[in-house]
Amino acid sequence: MSALTSAAVLAAESGTEPEGIDLFLPATYDIFWSAVVLVIIAVVFYKVVLPKFQVIFDERTEKIEGGLKQAETAQAEAAAALAEYHQQLQEARTEAAKIREEARAEGSAIVDDLRAKASEDAARIVETAHRQIEAERQQASVSLRTEVGSLATELASKIVGESLEDAARQSRVVDRFLEDLEAAGSGAASAAGAGTNSKEK
Repeated sequence: MSALTSAAVLAAESGTEPEGIDLFLPATYDIFWSAVVLVIIAVVFYKVVLPKFQVIFDERTEKIEGGLKQAETAQAEAAAALAEYHQQLQEARTEAAKIREEARAEGSAIVDDLRAKASEDAARIVETAHRQIEAERQQASVSLRTEVGSLATELASKIVGESLEDAARQSRVVDRFLEDLEAAGSGAASAAGAGTNSKEK
């Protein structure tokens, strides 16, 4: 539009009207000044604007590269932390299994010790009971022998009609009386056993 206007102005000034292709071509001075303005704009863009864009692009590139490096570093640290966590978890599981085995072994050992101590205590108690029973039996036997001896001596004295104050004679009488009692007891036991056998038959 400006080219046509300038061409019309030029033609009006020169007194001739442009024809054909000249209608579309701008005047020479328009081309010159347009080129001068374009060169000035290009120089200003190249000297002022482009360096600022380049600085901004470089800063953005550095930030992006720094962010990528930080992301890679963080990812590597996370992977290392995860590997360490898995290793610690495995070690903890191994240690827990070891502790369980040791506790089981200690428990078995404690149970075995308690069983052994219980067996020893039981054997000691049984042995003590046997000794006590034997001592009581002997004491009862001595007491019974004494009582039976005194009764036998008194009875024999009444039967014989004389005193049995002599210790040797008294001991012989007691022994003979006890032997007679034992013989009578064993005879009664054998008779009872024979009676039982005959009943069973």
